[in-house]
Amino acid sequence: ISPPSPTVHEVFSHILQLLHGQHLLEAHVELMMVEQLRDDILSQLHLRGLSSAQATVLSYFSGLQDLNESLAKQLWDIVGSSLRLVREDPVLFVTAVRIIEREEKIDNTLLLEATFLPPGRPKGWRQKFYQILQDTITGARFHAPRMDAEGPGLAKHLAALQKDIVSELRVVKDLMVQCVPAHYNILSVCTATYHQALTSHLQEILREDLDKQGLFLLLEWALHVYHSPEMMGHPDLLPEVDVSALDPLMSSELVDQTERRYVMKVKASVFEWMQRTLEVEFKEWFKEEEPETDHQGFFHSALPAIVMQMLNENIQVASLITDSLQQKIYNMALEELEAFLGRLREALVQCGKEHQQDRAVPKYYISHLLAVLNNNLALSNSVSSLHPDTTCREVPASLQAALDRMQKKATQLLMEELLLDLQPLCLQLPSRKWLSGSQLVGSMCEVIDKYAKDFSRVRKPLFTLLLAESELLVANQYLRALLQRKMVCKSREERGQLCHRLLQDATQLRELFCGLGLERSQQSLEAVFALRELICLKDPALLSLEVLGFINKYPDVSDEHISTLLDIRGDVSKEVRHVVLEMMAQHPQDLPEGYRPIFSTILVPVPELPFCLRKGKCA
Repeated sequence: ISPPSPTVHEVFSHILQLLHGQHLLEAHVELMMVEQLRDDILSQLHLRGLSSAQATVLSYFSGLQDLNESLAKQLWDIVGSSLRLVREDPVLFVTAVRIIEREEKIDNTLLLEATFLPPGRPKGWRQKFYQILQDTITGARFHAPRMDAEGPGLAKHLAALQKDIVSELRVVKDLMVQCVPAHYNILSVCTATYHQALTSHLQEILREDLDKQGLFLLLEWALHVYHSPEMMGHPDLLPEVDVSALDPLMSSELVDQTERRYVMKVKASVFEWMQRTLEVEFKEWFKEEEPETDHQGFFHSALPAIVMQMLNENIQVASLITDSLQQKIYNMALEELEAFLGRLREALVQCGKEHQQDRAVPKYYISHLLAVLNNNLALSNSVSSLHPDTTCREVPASLQAALDRMQKKATQLLMEELLLDLQPLCLQLPSRKWLSGSQLVGSMCEVIDKYAKDFSRVRKPLFTLLLAESELLVANQYLRALLQRKMVCKSREERGQLCHRLLQDATQLRELFCGLGLERSQQSLEAVFALRELICLKDPALLSLEVLGFINKYPDVSDEHISTLLDIRGDVSKEVRHVVLEMMAQHPQDLPEGYRPIFSTILVPVPELPFCLRKGKCA
């Protein structure tokens, strides 16, 4: 006699015991048998239209739901520990997968063939398997408590991610793949899960206020480290692991946005460094010593080297990320250099104002101005080397203009110094003492020669520029003295004496500048020789022709200048003056390109009008 069949509730109890003992396959077999029994009964009732009896059957088999949940809980615990189990106890993981596949097969069969779908179907346990596996991957690492988002903390966090992901993908590739059916594509699923989780995680990190080091680390890690042989391109993962078909870890828009954030952080840092460099530079001005000299004896300071090194390093560092970031940093560097030159110029102007109040401070004011010129030239020569494209050496127009303004201001301050030393001598021009013969121009030459020795401490193009500016200044001041403090010749002898003095002075000055290296063609003193010819002309009737030649050569000369020259002669009638001025009115002059004005800055005194009493004769 065969033993009586166990009741359903006895089977439930046995299944529960098997689950507690982790005999999952046996428990699942019995569970499927009970489910099949229930489903057969429900199907028959459904076919016979006895729907009211279904509630009684469901109540009788109600324990099935608890058993299903208990089994499912153990399965998901196993799947959640899958990366560890495939190394330590792969049998348990394989068991879970077999159960999931049995249930998937039942789901598919019922969905395709059955006219009646039992309660709890489809279970969708394979889909749940993927979900649990993905949640395990993302939850363990990417939902961790907020880490330190600054440089060192972020670097440590990214290094840990890199190590762990490579290690876990190795486990999936070498072990887990063997424990699941091929159609699971488990390696691709895990790779895509890590990739998507990292994408979201990096976006989360970028919501923090990262410093420039943190932003750089994130860009470098996402764009280079991630695809490198140290991570997803690791030899142990290739060729099976391939992220090239997936979306970029950081979208092009996010990369651009992050690069711009990085540029702003670098810009703030560069500004701070440049400001500090500027402060240190002007502290050096007030030391009781001259600026440093290079091996050729030219004055300079460390400013150009510091500025260019700082900018170049930032551009080179950016090149490690992307070409676009390098270009952004390059553009920023030029903007900051231009702004820095503006601040340097402002500081120079302020220092010049203070020096005017006390010329003894700074002690080596001229030497430092010469160092500024050499520094400016060094910056100008170095700017093109910053360009990422070595074949492109063009300096942007706005930056070149800033460099030119800087050079012009330093040159102007030097000329102001020269002018202050020349003015006491120029005030003695013209005079009867000067006319009769004096060492006035000789004294001027001594001042010029002293400055020329100082100017020799700048490089040649600058030395030539300073010589040319000095010569223009001397010519201008000499002519200014003649025209503004005019001396009227009372006789032909006096005119001859004046012409002789003008010839001697202009020749002496011209020879001085020629000896210093300034060619005659570059000199403005030729205007003194030309002016002398107007004064020396014996026949005043020929003045209109001579003046026409003069204004053609010096188109910035005005009616007032010529009128003053005619006054100096002392022998020009009203009629001749009228003819000369009328001729000038008929021949207006345009300044040719490249012409260096010499007369336009000289204002001559307005002729005094005769004083008249009302209804009386003019005095």
